[in-house]
Amino acid sequence: MPEQPTLRDGDVVLRPWTDADVDTTRPGHDAEMARRFGFPTILPTPEQQRSAVARWHQAYADGRHRVAFLVEHVGEPAGVVEVRQVGDGRGELSWALYAGHRRRGIAIRAVGLLIRYAFHELRLVRLEAYVEPDNLPSLRLASRAGLRREGMLRQRETIGDQRRDLVMLARLVDDPEPQSRDGFISVLNAALPTKRVIAQGMLRDAAGRLLLCELTYKLEWDLPGGVVEPGESPAQGVVREVREELGLDVGVHRLVTVNWLPPWRSWDDACVFVFDLGVLEDPATIRLDPAEIVAVHWCDLDDITARAAPATETLLRYVAAHPRGLPYLEIGAEPPLLA
Repeated sequence: MPEQPTLRDGDVVLRPWTDADVDTTRPGHDAEMARRFGFPTILPTPEQQRSAVARWHQAYADGRHRVAFLVEHVGEPAGVVEVRQVGDGRGELSWALYAGHRRRGIAIRAVGLLIRYAFHELRLVRLEAYVEPDNLPSLRLASRAGLRREGMLRQRETIGDQRRDLVMLARLVDDPEPQSRDGFISVLNAALPTKRVIAQGMLRDAAGRLLLCELTYKLEWDLPGGVVEPGESPAQGVVREVREELGLDVGVHRLVTVNWLPPWRSWDDACVFVFDLGVLEDPATIRLDPAEIVAVHWCDLDDITARAAPATETLLRYVAAHPRGLPYLEIGAEPPLLA
């Protein structure tokens, strides 16, 4: 087993822990560290700190399954970083800066050194970090170090006496460097909010009645359509959904409106693109997908009132009153924005 190295980035140094560090690092512990890591007390005893150093030394000797470094800045102890190998080329990162050394640009340099060590010396291929969603400094640090957000793990672990949700972030060995254009875009894109997009179609018969679907999974009748797939345009989405649900190959004539839906029950908010699909000359060509569609019905406004959800009824009545279409609506919001 090679000796644990000392890593340098200017005046930021990562080095192995020694027993002499016990007394010099204890005063750096504060309430913030105790809360984030679930420590029972703010200031560890000398015995507790000495025991931690011994565990780190043993873990390094036992195959480097856990490698901890003391972070020094201009010769002073500033924090601790570590990587824990969890198998199959994966490692978990953690870091903590002592009181008085945070928000000074030390952490990003220390974590950068640790990442390079984990990839190049430990030969890991994937590095992960788990951060509480309200720990904004650590989330920003992880992003600057090239770790991309991959999701929220609900009640992943007990910290202190509480089970806590944690954001999972990860970086792969062949990801572009975060300072590069591609790396910056990839990290930023992974952290941006996502919005559900739904595409629905207004399909009429020769009498001008509107087609509504009676669905297997809810009581209210609704326009044909569904959630747009990743990388699919809203227009492509409604064409695909109508083909899957009704067995029809339709064309998109125009966009009627975009309607924003607020969060509802367990659903996040969404944008609904409503398209005019023209007139279906031969309703006998419809072939239903029985997994989703019980029946279809050609409806006038009274039928829509009786069978559709209130937000759908309001939308369709408003569209009927504005035959040229509307660029944007917020029907379903409180108060609704109609025009």
